[in-house]
Amino acid sequence: MNPATVMDRSRKASASANGAAGFLRSRPGVHVPVLVAEVLSFFARVSHGTVVDATVGGGGHAEAILDAFPGAVLLGLDRDPEAVKISTERLARFGDRARIRLANFRDLASVLRSEGTAGPSAILFDLGTSAMQMDDPERGFSFSAPGPLDMRMGPDAECTAERLLSGREADLEKIIREYGEERFARSIARAIARERRDGVLKSTTDLARVTAGKVRVAHNDGIHPATRTFQAIRIAVNDELAALEEALPQASAALAAGGRMAVISFHSLEDRIVKRFIVRESHDCICPPEMVICRCGHARTLSAVTRKPVVPGADEVARNHRARSARLRVAEKL
Repeated sequence: MNPATVMDRSRKASASANGAAGFLRSRPGVHVPVLVAEVLSFFARVSHGTVVDATVGGGGHAEAILDAFPGAVLLGLDRDPEAVKISTERLARFGDRARIRLANFRDLASVLRSEGTAGPSAILFDLGTSAMQMDDPERGFSFSAPGPLDMRMGPDAECTAERLLSGREADLEKIIREYGEERFARSIARAIARERRDGVLKSTTDLARVTAGKVRVAHNDGIHPATRTFQAIRIAVNDELAALEEALPQASAALAAGGRMAVISFHSLEDRIVKRFIVRESHDCICPPEMVICRCGHARTLSAVTRKPVVPGADEVARNHRARSARLRVAEKL
């Protein structure tokens, strides 16, 4: 495809996905996808064949891909039934070019087999929560409005935030420290345990109040004091990091030769997993440095397309504050 044509379609699709489309105006809380133009640019050379959107959400990236690349078909996955419903409606105009399935991306290989999809030309992961989830108090992700202590991304999650918070104080501290990278994890876990015993920890705003009371935040750091704790609990409830570690090898194995995998992350732990996977799969030998002779038999399968993560520009961050922590990494199948 002519590069100028790709960029023109990329700009139009990006504008639509970032708020110009009537769909976004008519649905409050609909997720606005990040780095749309950048994803389209990286996928331009593999724009024919099947594109897998492993986190289809509200369908923003998927719509942009289908608009920009008329020769592509798309298989979208999401573990959230509401996201499947919304994206199915949004992408209905593409007919048979778009198929949406309720599935966790950790089951990517089995979903591709069941759908008869072999050798996709591109796979996209857009990690983290969506605006649809965050802005619905009943989902329990937000600390700004009272809601149940739920935080499940889909019915496949094995526990809720309420169940997790009823566990051992030491386990809760570890979760907040490791997944939230929160330096006040110990005092937060102790306060949560105390409020739980007193029977006053019943909602998301209760959890936010308890957390904020133990976190000392600089006035200019720009985040709510409960952000890291909510993030940690959400990651634990949905087993997000383990799911990502399971999904990346499946995506790499499934890609057609020359196909590309793009991952957008919003958390340093996620980005670290993606970076390490791409680095490992870009080398033949992955034996420890002290081994003189290679014993692993590993053969490289990927080539890094982005040496450093691609981040949103100032204009995009100004339009969509959720884009501020986004990091995009891309690899190509050898």
